[in-house]
Amino acid sequence: MKYQSRHIDQIFKAIADPTRREIFHVLVVASAALSITQISDQFDISRQGVTKHIKTLQVAGLVSIASEGRERYCTAEPKNLRAISVWLSFYDSFWQDALDNLEDHLDTDTK
Repeated sequence: MKYQSRHIDQIFKAIADPTRREIFHVLVVASAALSITQISDQFDISRQGVTKHIKTLQVAGLVSIASEGRERYCTAEPKNLRAISVWLSFYDSFWQDALDNLEDHLDTDTK
């Protein structure tokens, strides 16, 4: 449970920043590995800045990096967002139950 909590924290940290979300989106839409240079060319920040964002995404498991010669290629790993979906499903269920209970309560009060 501790590992899962730390992993979810890393994912939330990674997607908390709009630039990281955009980098992740670019990789998902590309549906292919992109070099760090190709990614950097799409942003108004330095290559070093993009690399730092990619590292945060990698630590969260949202991006994998493979080296090919001198270039490093990044691939999105969107399936790893599933941990957030599972975490949120508890709260979705909680709120759905709460709304159902409220509806039942309102229905009995009006009868």
